[in-house]
Amino acid sequence: MLFTSIGILIRIVSNSYLNVFQKFLTNYGQKSSVVNFYTYFGLFLISLFFINQISFNFDLFLNFLIMGLLGGLGNYFIIKALSIGELSSLAPINSYKPVVSLIFGIIFLKEIPSLSALFGIFFIILGTYFILGKNKTSINKLAIFYRILALIFSGTEAIFIKRIILMTNVFNSFILWALSGFIFSLVFLLLSKNKPIIKSYKYQILLIIAVAIMQYSTNFVFSKINVSYALAFFQLSTILSVFLGVNIFKEKDLKNKIVGSLIMIFGAICIILYP
Repeated sequence: MLFTSIGILIRIVSNSYLNVFQKFLTNYGQKSSVVNFYTYFGLFLISLFFINQISFNFDLFLNFLIMGLLGGLGNYFIIKALSIGELSSLAPINSYKPVVSLIFGIIFLKEIPSLSALFGIFFIILGTYFILGKNKTSINKLAIFYRILALIFSGTEAIFIKRIILMTNVFNSFILWALSGFIFSLVFLLLSKNKPIIKSYKYQILLIIAVAIMQYSTNFVFSKINVSYALAFFQLSTILSVFLGVNIFKEKDLKNKIVGSLIMIFGAICIILYP
């Protein structure tokens, strides 16, 4: 349990800082599809040094493709949201991930939410008011929309990452994740027709390192505990992201954002841990 706790802590810190590096790159004018591509390209190059024998079958290959598509889209829309919105306002939106899974459960699995889940939804909405409601004029609605798309894709991606971990192992799942993300990020770059120009090598390299640490620690935690429990613990990165947004990018209204983040985290825990 000690190593799992360390893995969760590493994941929380690295996830918050990779959002900072993504925002720096977009502030320099680097396009979202370009940031996305070079991130996965760097991760793919790193994984080549540790390539291991992987036996592909149809089931593994199908999960590999779906994971890459969802991961590439999720990362692209996170970067897109950060390019036009505040880090401290967008980070707490990730707490809606359990709400999305709950809604999908109602639609596709006919699962009726429990009373604690309904309380969780209430607290998440209440937390949103503290973060966004008192500062509506400075909130970019398109950025919120992109962030919601990102959490839908990344939340669904987590299921396929877990499947691949069960089919292979933590190490090989990371290699497959990097490879699948590279393939689809290249497709997105070609479709966007943006010139693949790096605006800041320092922040691009730091981003690649942060994402590598984040994803490997994520896979490690997924291998030890249920995905839903892990996602609940990962919500704690919201607090750190709010502090980083306010202190690094001089974003405002720290008090309300912290209060709102804590309320939303509590709501997410109600949904995930007490279904």
